[in-house]
Amino acid sequence: MGCSKENFAEPLSPMAQKFSSSALHVYILGVFEFDVPIDELQIVSLLRDLFLSTNPRFSSVIVIRDKDGGKRWSKVEVKLEEHIFIPKFPEGLSLDSYDKYFGKYLSRIAMQESPPNKPSWKVHIIKYPTSNASGGSIAFRIHYSIADGFSIMSLLLSSLRRADNPSLPLTFPSRQRSKPEFGNKRSSLRLPGFFNSVLDFAWNLLNSTEVDDKTPIRSGDEGVEFHPFVLSHLTFAITQLKEIKNNLGDEVTINDVITGVIVYGTRLYMQNVDYESSKANASACVVLNTRKVGYQLEDMVKCDAMGAWGNRIVFMPVPINKLEDGQNPLDYVWGAHKMIKKKRHPLALFINDQLSKTTRKFKGMRNIRNSSAMISNMTGPVEQMALANHPIKGLYFNVPGIPKSLMFTIVSYMGMLRVTITTEESFINEKKLTSCLNNAFESIFNAARATPPSKI
Repeated sequence: MGCSKENFAEPLSPMAQKFSSSALHVYILGVFEFDVPIDELQIVSLLRDLFLSTNPRFSSVIVIRDKDGGKRWSKVEVKLEEHIFIPKFPEGLSLDSYDKYFGKYLSRIAMQESPPNKPSWKVHIIKYPTSNASGGSIAFRIHYSIADGFSIMSLLLSSLRRADNPSLPLTFPSRQRSKPEFGNKRSSLRLPGFFNSVLDFAWNLLNSTEVDDKTPIRSGDEGVEFHPFVLSHLTFAITQLKEIKNNLGDEVTINDVITGVIVYGTRLYMQNVDYESSKANASACVVLNTRKVGYQLEDMVKCDAMGAWGNRIVFMPVPINKLEDGQNPLDYVWGAHKMIKKKRHPLALFINDQLSKTTRKFKGMRNIRNSSAMISNMTGPVEQMALANHPIKGLYFNVPGIPKSLMFTIVSYMGMLRVTITTEESFINEKKLTSCLNNAFESIFNAARATPPSKI
């Protein structure tokens, strides 16, 4: 299918090489939650067909083949049982105890390095209840060199069916704005967009060399990516987010709203822990998918497609705005909207992509290491999904290996938006942070309700 070849020796892309370097080993850890007991035989049979027949990278390892040290993929024999794990926890524990066992298990497997002689993916079937999954959970741990989150989501969606009616297709929330296109010269050369892009280039260049201050959200420790982490979750009704969006203008998106909540709540936490840090320099690295296609596996695996399998992302640095006395909470949403709209301009995306390639070549991925937090989001379906006849109650992901004390990963599913917060254990107070984020949402929601519907 697609790019599969009998003698697979595809070179790694520059992004994949950086994600599998000695300085950076990044994975995707995705979790499906179930309320029905998991039948591992059905799941394993599906995974065999899903992973091994879709893309050769799932049955390949990275080797150095080129004279200049360049890395390539090399096919190997895959024994599925070496990639499927079913852990054993003590029996008869409380949900709270299983929550702790499950959280520590995820933190432990996230930090494990994969053997170089085996493909870098594993599936963990956890058949114990938690507060969010009475029937158990399945965790997918896949190295970023194999594919980014969008590719993995496309792959998984190809095997998922609607729980209510498998014959009907899954549907996704509509998007208001068209997707950016790098080659759109007409829109790229509009003067306001051009000057904004030049200013963004200067700010991005500065940000790629400047290092954020050490604050309550950034320890700055060497090797922070190998420290244990804690996962926390916040869930917001999309109807409430839409109410905020609709009162702030036609162009404001749900993504703008949740970004504003995260930035505001993060600053509130910084001030709560250390008042002086509320004025410290801090920024977030936002992950953007640059593909033109949606979740379509057939398009994803075509070598010449704009949505090709692999890593088609850019990292967009955005400032975490400082708190000001008497500031309107809605300023954080408006600020996020203006910043994201400006940085999503086709020319801005193109320049940022070229800058990322340059800094990766000469300095490594500085914009990832130097910022304080990371924000990444994916869109899930409107309807409930089922995996091998197992209805999926919830799903989330994080990105182990990113050198951050704080990460936010966001997924929409069945009318809810779930924010997963990954925090460095014993450094960030996750309960206080989630409380500040909830307070930020309430402040923004109440301020929006008091604001007559308007247009920006």
